[in-house]
Amino acid sequence: MDNRQLILEDGTVFTGESIGSDTSALGEIVFNTGMTGYQEVISDPSYCGQIVMMTYPQIGNYGINREDFETVTPFIRGFVAKEVCEHPSNFRSEETLDSYLKANNIPGITGIDTRKLTRIIRQHGTMKATIVPIDQPVEEVKETMHVTNLPADQVKQTSTVTPYVVPGRGKRIVVVDFGMKHGILRELTERQCHVTVVPYNYSSEQILRLKPDGIVLTNGPGNPKDVPEAIHMIKNIIDKLPIFGICLGHQLLALACGADTEKMKFGHRGGNHPVKDLETEKTYITSQNHSYAVKKASLNNTELLLTHVALNDNTVEGIKHRVYPAFSVQFHPESSPGPEDTSHFFDSFISKLIVDQPKEEKIYA
Repeated sequence: MDNRQLILEDGTVFTGESIGSDTSALGEIVFNTGMTGYQEVISDPSYCGQIVMMTYPQIGNYGINREDFETVTPFIRGFVAKEVCEHPSNFRSEETLDSYLKANNIPGITGIDTRKLTRIIRQHGTMKATIVPIDQPVEEVKETMHVTNLPADQVKQTSTVTPYVVPGRGKRIVVVDFGMKHGILRELTERQCHVTVVPYNYSSEQILRLKPDGIVLTNGPGNPKDVPEAIHMIKNIIDKLPIFGICLGHQLLALACGADTEKMKFGHRGGNHPVKDLETEKTYITSQNHSYAVKKASLNNTELLLTHVALNDNTVEGIKHRVYPAFSVQFHPESSPGPEDTSHFFDSFISKLIVDQPKEEKIYA
């Protein structure tokens, strides 16, 4: 393997070995604490524009298989790990992590001190980073990072361009794709839903013409305030149909109802985040991946009720509307990767849908 360097925006340099593509990468450096699930992480559209570092020391030991992808085309900019297994051993393995990264033109670096890198991110927050060849001048790279703005159109990059249908014989659901994980579709199709997936910029008028029984606002990358058309759509539709928001969809629902969001210092990424349900006082272990959160104080003077909080930092993890059948969660109830403690939220959403009455006479529980 060739040597390669990871250069942070603050000037910190890590030298290691190359994996994946031999190209360079510029993106926001983030860390994920999952012990497994690297295939789902790499293929999660919510990581669009980011260089992902795994804190678990050995990654790739069960290879890459055909079943665990969260999207067909990965959107991460780069991949970082302490050690990458060159000879995976698993009955489902079809190729190595290195070969998958190469096939998708994703550069990576291994053999660096990922514990030190994690401490830097936790102390100083997420920042720009670049993976470049070993002979690239550090000062030149730092200047390039300084003058380069990271794109703000990640949702546009990851959303479907045209609507499509996943047929079913049950309740009719419109899924607004902001960078959707396939796990959401899996949960809905397991419940026999007839799903129509639409682009992020679909209007409320277009959605209502599909005559759905409910709407799912999916996960996705970036700042929710960069998707004003979605906020406008939710405002126009919240009094007409049940809504279930997940991750970015949760933040967009909050903004549409008058609350506010903020960028976190280093975000939540991993499969072991404890969340407390304030109504039942149960605690769930959840899968999470987000850089932004709803400001708790901003829920005051809105019609939103706080339903879930993160036990690690007391941030907002769930809300519901006091009047309309709309609710959302910051974590990923479809897991993938992570525990399946919260998949019942899809059942809660389905229970709010009544399909045997005319739309104008629909009654919500």
